[in-house]
Amino acid sequence: MTFTTRPTLRGTFGMVSSTHWLASQSAMRILELGGNAFDAGAAAGFVLHVVEPHLNGPGGEVPAIIATADDPTPRVLCGQGVAPAGATIEHFRSLGLSLIPGSGPLAATVPGAVDAWLLLLRDHGSMPPRVVLEPAIDYARNGHPLVPRVGDTVGTVQELFQEHWPTSAALWLQDGRPPSGMFRNEAYAATLERLVSEGEAAGADRQAQVERARKAWREGFIAEAIDKFSRLPHRDSSGSDHGGLITGDDVANFEASWEEPATLDWNGYTVAKTGPWGQGPALLQSLAVLAELGDVDLDSAEGVHTTVEVMKLSYADREAWYGDGADVPLKTLLSPAYAAERAKLVGPDASKELRPGRPDGREPRLPSIAVSPDLGDATTGEPTVSSEGVTRGDTCHVDVIDRWGNVISATPSGGWLQSSPTIPELGFCLGSRLQMFWLEEGLASSLAPGLRPRTTLTPTLVLRDGEPVLACGSPGGDQQDQWQLLFLLRHLGSGMDLQEAIDAPAWHTTGFPSSFYPRATEPGGLVMENRLGAAVRDELVRRGHVVTEGDAWSLGRLCAVRKEADGVLAAAANPRGMQGYAVGR
Repeated sequence: MTFTTRPTLRGTFGMVSSTHWLASQSAMRILELGGNAFDAGAAAGFVLHVVEPHLNGPGGEVPAIIATADDPTPRVLCGQGVAPAGATIEHFRSLGLSLIPGSGPLAATVPGAVDAWLLLLRDHGSMPPRVVLEPAIDYARNGHPLVPRVGDTVGTVQELFQEHWPTSAALWLQDGRPPSGMFRNEAYAATLERLVSEGEAAGADRQAQVERARKAWREGFIAEAIDKFSRLPHRDSSGSDHGGLITGDDVANFEASWEEPATLDWNGYTVAKTGPWGQGPALLQSLAVLAELGDVDLDSAEGVHTTVEVMKLSYADREAWYGDGADVPLKTLLSPAYAAERAKLVGPDASKELRPGRPDGREPRLPSIAVSPDLGDATTGEPTVSSEGVTRGDTCHVDVIDRWGNVISATPSGGWLQSSPTIPELGFCLGSRLQMFWLEEGLASSLAPGLRPRTTLTPTLVLRDGEPVLACGSPGGDQQDQWQLLFLLRHLGSGMDLQEAIDAPAWHTTGFPSSFYPRATEPGGLVMENRLGAAVRDELVRRGHVVTEGDAWSLGRLCAVRKEADGVLAAAANPRGMQGYAVGR
């Protein structure tokens, strides 16, 4: 018998898994009230803005993948905001910058999360906005117990808040100290309440209420407050004060949208991801290459080595080819012939080069920092913040499946409390996803107005025989698809139970440019939980990997829900950090 940290939950009514227990239980409440998976997912999303403010916020973004009971065809919900109209390479160069800062108003894309959640409600929900947003409003207005990491995060930027971001200090410092215990954000509660009330002014029709609320967000009081505040100069991670670029027109011109996913048939399943404006297809490429290499033993040094080398190849292609608006040769990148070609590059020793392929004979182009990288520090994937506001952001996740067969996988992120100064009348700040663009011409992810950054946010939906059977995802920035790869190999490849696959030891490579400022690379870098053992570590070092051992339970933070072969619904959640939980019945 295999022992796990928790049981895999099973039932028939509905299942939720998220990175915070209050979001999971809020979503379950919506299911109990008769709502569907999309009502529940949106409720969880708004609660996550409140209870995990260091990991996401209303000024951030959310991609999701859904399938409905009426139409199991997966669809991508794009809530990734775009670069403002004034965000040009020339503008940043005129400021003497070679990289986009990792914090401050200059790093903000147009907020996308709230409009996306509302679009989901309009098109596939069944409940009015007030019911769905009620838990988030209540936690913001009446308070919720802060997880310790929020106070820790505020502590790292306390000096920045006090000296340069006074509106953030006013919200996040209590008597000059980081917050702890119960926390209220009454300004944000008032923002949500006004959003709901303005929606209700449209009458009793649920969809009309949602559309009016969307209009209030994009063109009303929220857009006005963003326009007024965002361009005020504030200190950012460049060490200087800069104003932001987002205007009210930028907010008004952005709308969340529905798209086709990228998919791969693998091991009897169809795996669906976002398109190559995000990193999601890197997971598909990794699965395709591993299929060419045959079974791997993930408990062995050989298995760790093989998966790491495959992920390096996929992420090298991400760097060379992925980007919004780019001519991405995705069909070739996901083809068996290309996978076979890439598999030949996996040798017995660790590669320390970034080796993108040449799909269709095309020459790859890499950013200069990737050609001559500075050695960076390996990261365990946890969010880190310096006193100057340099952030390596992290993320949230939520999966829901209901009794009718509706399912959603969503990965909210951005708009972290440490991203940029708090807009006082709204109670939240803008995001910093613009840092994922390059300030070099001619790259797949070069900065241009109106484009989406090549995001790390990457939900997953899996189908079998055309029916959705699994939704999963993880926080972790560049590590998200690396940790999901291990989970899928264990659960769908080796038959591990959901919780067992989540609990198993994790690892990832840092051998490519980070998506986060200052875009560091560690050639040959491999981070592993020390539960893998000294023998595995020593063999990986012998093969040339630059190994960093993390704590036993420090990597991989998966959430997952699934429909099993007998129709039973199941859910599991990551125990690391003692924060994520699954609920259901």
